[in-house]
Amino acid sequence: MLLGDICTRNCAFCGIFSAKPLKPDPAEPENIAEAALRLNLRYIVLTSVTRDDLPDGGAEHFYNTVIRIKKVLPFSKVECLIPDFSGDIGSLKLLLKAGPDVLNHNIETVEKNYKEIRKGADYRRSLDIIKNAKKIMPGIFTKSGFMLGLGETIDEIKKLVIDLKETGCDIVTIGQYLRPSENNFLVQKYYTPQEFMDIKKFADSLGFKYVVSGPYVRSSYNAADAFEGCMQ
Repeated sequence: MLLGDICTRNCAFCGIFSAKPLKPDPAEPENIAEAALRLNLRYIVLTSVTRDDLPDGGAEHFYNTVIRIKKVLPFSKVECLIPDFSGDIGSLKLLLKAGPDVLNHNIETVEKNYKEIRKGADYRRSLDIIKNAKKIMPGIFTKSGFMLGLGETIDEIKKLVIDLKETGCDIVTIGQYLRPSENNFLVQKYYTPQEFMDIKKFADSLGFKYVVSGPYVRSSYNAADAFEGCMQ
């Protein structure tokens, strides 16, 4: 996770601490690349807290980290799980210039939940990130994920999946929301494995390249397998 461990937003489902963040560490991109090299990693997922305090939302920091990883591990694959950069397309373009293999931005929940669950975020803005990534870099694999158990209906879930498909999204991850602390939003429902399978079947019917759905699935769950699935 890049750019520290303090987020400028306070989403109701998230356990990350929210406050005024520290300045970015200029040595972090080089340090991350060195760590990846020492571990001889073949698939690296980079993510970050949301940094609304930075003019580019942290895009340049992502760019520098991807560039340095690709330099020392040219055959590795890099997935960037990004915040929304406040919808700034220039920031998205900058990041994509580094040549990540997968651009991931989580939609997180259905549209009606945004006002309460994702304050500071915007449903359409998040969809546009995936859509614009495909326009800027048509060959990239795009990815998004969302949680169940936040008070959504099956029709709202299906609409979300359809909306993701219309952006050109390639990979979808679907998991169960688990409350990280007593201060977070209450779990509204625990879905059964069969319900997760039914939702996967619906998503598969729309033609996504790779869909994974289950109670313990998270955004980076078997990320390398999802990439390989798309390649095949």
